[in-house]
Amino acid sequence: MKKKLTAGICLILLILGGLITGGSFYLIDYALRPERPKFDWQTAISKECGNYPFITSWIDSLQIHKALKDTFITAPDGIRLHAFYSYADKPTRKTALLIHGYGDQATSMLPIGYMYNHSLNFNILLPDLRAAGQSEGKAIQMGWLDRIDVKQWIDIAPSLFGDSLRMVVHGVSMGGATTMMVSGETLPDYVDCFVDDCGYTSVWDEFKKELDSQFGLPPFPLLYTASWLCDLKYGWNFQEASALKQVAKCQKPMMFIHGADDDYVPTWMVYPLYEAKTEPKELWIVPNTEHAVSYRNYPKEYTEKVKKFVTKFLK
Repeated sequence: MKKKLTAGICLILLILGGLITGGSFYLIDYALRPERPKFDWQTAISKECGNYPFITSWIDSLQIHKALKDTFITAPDGIRLHAFYSYADKPTRKTALLIHGYGDQATSMLPIGYMYNHSLNFNILLPDLRAAGQSEGKAIQMGWLDRIDVKQWIDIAPSLFGDSLRMVVHGVSMGGATTMMVSGETLPDYVDCFVDDCGYTSVWDEFKKELDSQFGLPPFPLLYTASWLCDLKYGWNFQEASALKQVAKCQKPMMFIHGADDDYVPTWMVYPLYEAKTEPKELWIVPNTEHAVSYRNYPKEYTEKVKKFVTKFLK
């Protein structure tokens, strides 16, 4: 009887272990390896012009004059990374590095590129993060490993725009988290300030929220085991991938933008981020706005607020 009971318990534990392991692998693949469509320029542009019709003539002009150029770098691990870049209409050293969000690509930042390039006369640099657009990579890195790639883009920017450039790094959603993650690193003096638009506090917090909202599951045990498997597979875990910890180390100015009705990256996340950041800093909670559409909803106000903040700190 005792042996049967022990065998039964062992079988149950084995089944549970298998379910947890299988669920953890599924969670990682679901979150970090979603279906990736082949990059198509016309499809990407049609999407952005449909959401932001006022940028259509600007994009047409870029295409006619071949003003939106491609560039590539190779990361230390051999991954080939792509970015678009364009010069301002009038010579300037002001440059904006613009970072896209989860499931998006560099072209999704063209509306923000329009703001900087067309409205504010900035040079712009728009990288495709890993596993996005024309960049290589088998998995999304949620900003954590991307921060190293963004540092590389920052380092090569003088070769594109000149040694006297001054830079703002501006990201939306996962790009906002990436911006905050890179802000805690040692960066060149020409990086003057940052703009985070609706970035999350940490990968752990964001996945915890998604696990609950999409599957109705608590963080234990799946999130713990999935984080451990992510560390084995990709070299980082969900808890270390913290924008909150990185932004606390940032000594340069940062503006935080977040929609008041955001439930994808919940609005509450911006408050601990703002509190963790030392001065100088600014916070704009955008009324009646959901996730990542602050510029679409309030293009004039967005442009004015970003312009006021960025020009204050670009040397």
